[in-house]
Amino acid sequence: MAESRVPHPDLPPPSSTVGALGWLRRNLFSSPSNIALTLLALYLLYAIVPPALRWALLDATWSGDNRDACAANDGACWVFIRVHFDQFLYGFYPEAQRWRVNLAVALLVLGAAPLFVRTVPDPLKIRLGLGLLVVYPLLAFALFKGGLFGLPAVDTSSWGGLLLTLVIAGVGMTAALPLGVLLALGRRSGMPAIQTLCVTFIEFWRGVPLITVLFMSSVMLPLFLPAGMNFDKLLRALIGVTLFQAAYMAEVVRGGLQAIPKGQIEAAAALGLGYWKTMGLIVLPQALKLVIPGIVNTFIALFKDTSLVLIIGLFDLMNIVHNATTNPEWLGFSTEGYVFAATVYWLFCFGMSHYSQNLEKRLHTGHKR
Repeated sequence: MAESRVPHPDLPPPSSTVGALGWLRRNLFSSPSNIALTLLALYLLYAIVPPALRWALLDATWSGDNRDACAANDGACWVFIRVHFDQFLYGFYPEAQRWRVNLAVALLVLGAAPLFVRTVPDPLKIRLGLGLLVVYPLLAFALFKGGLFGLPAVDTSSWGGLLLTLVIAGVGMTAALPLGVLLALGRRSGMPAIQTLCVTFIEFWRGVPLITVLFMSSVMLPLFLPAGMNFDKLLRALIGVTLFQAAYMAEVVRGGLQAIPKGQIEAAAALGLGYWKTMGLIVLPQALKLVIPGIVNTFIALFKDTSLVLIIGLFDLMNIVHNATTNPEWLGFSTEGYVFAATVYWLFCFGMSHYSQNLEKRLHTGHKR
């Protein structure tokens, strides 16, 4: 009678195929070309990161009141940033009135925070969102501009730095999206007059550089206005930026509209829904969800393009930093200023990108590829 065979327990997988070692073999050392690229990347990190850390952190100067404090070290002089920090944030806004800017930012944070909390009911989020879109801009403008409720008036020419960057980008984003949606719908309209008008608008603004739009809005537009009538320089810039970005936003939204199957529109018509209900309840929610990356990409481009307002004499964050680096008392510290500006731009752009990724995950309906 044959002996009964006792089954042996399964052996664990080789240590070289699991864990951190297995991940390294699969992703970094799986082929000769990957090995070469990995070694090259490691060499570049070794050549760039340690010197950058020494310059930015280890050998940097953090305290002091003037450039003499940085004479003893070879690293970055962050004293330059500390001395000009308020100017980078507020521009030329009067120091005694900067509490109004801080109050507006605090109100925005308090109003927007519930929108990111999942436990907050959706109807409340909708009301808060509408309040931020309609009421908050008027309240913020009243605080910034003054002249009401006993607040001293502050001319927009005194606005600058990060404050001006956020104002231009925020107004441009808020106004360009709904205008772009209307232009996209008009371009796909079956009425020739509306379609021709929207196509002409989109192609004109997409074919003109933004710097030309800003120049035209600041220099040429007053020539076509009646005598004695004039717009605020910042208002002209906001109108130009909004119209310019709306043209790009329209094409992004139109791409989403074309991705929606025609059968859904036909089904809505069979149910007796009109054009606006079909678009508002069925087509646009799906189309906008599909083009979230494109919308956020347009927002990021707008945020960075705010630096072009220098052409009309407005000083946003980048231009304020450049102006500070030309100060005779701080010549030679432009690297620190531009590194600071780049870090601020990156933080805001990364925040928008990260939020869009989370929004895509929340709106995922099960057909992700």
